[in-house]
Amino acid sequence: DWVKAIAEGYIQPRSTLKKNTPVEMLDSVILMEDTSQAAIVRFPHKAHTLWLDCSNCHDKLFKKEAGATPVNMGKILEGEYCGVCHGAVAFPLTECSRCHSGPQK
Repeated sequence: DWVKAIAEGYIQPRSTLKKNTPVEMLDSVILMEDTSQAAIVRFPHKAHTLWLDCSNCHDKLFKKEAGATPVNMGKILEGEYCGVCHGAVAFPLTECSRCHSGPQK
């Protein structure tokens, strides 16, 4: 649990390899509502930007405008979008409720 390890001071990751480079941290939540019958996906930027600079995902994996990237589970399971990290270095894709944690439709 990377977020817990950061919060409890066990690790202090760097967001960039270049020293003295400003790192943008964002404390906002995106709700992805196009989830068929599954619960809405709640994407917390803070949990990600604690250890990743925004440029790791934007605009390579996701466009900056909310809803502009056609994310779907098929592509995620193929290793695209969220699947670049989840299932590899972040928690596995089998833990559905960790992402699908928003309100049930």
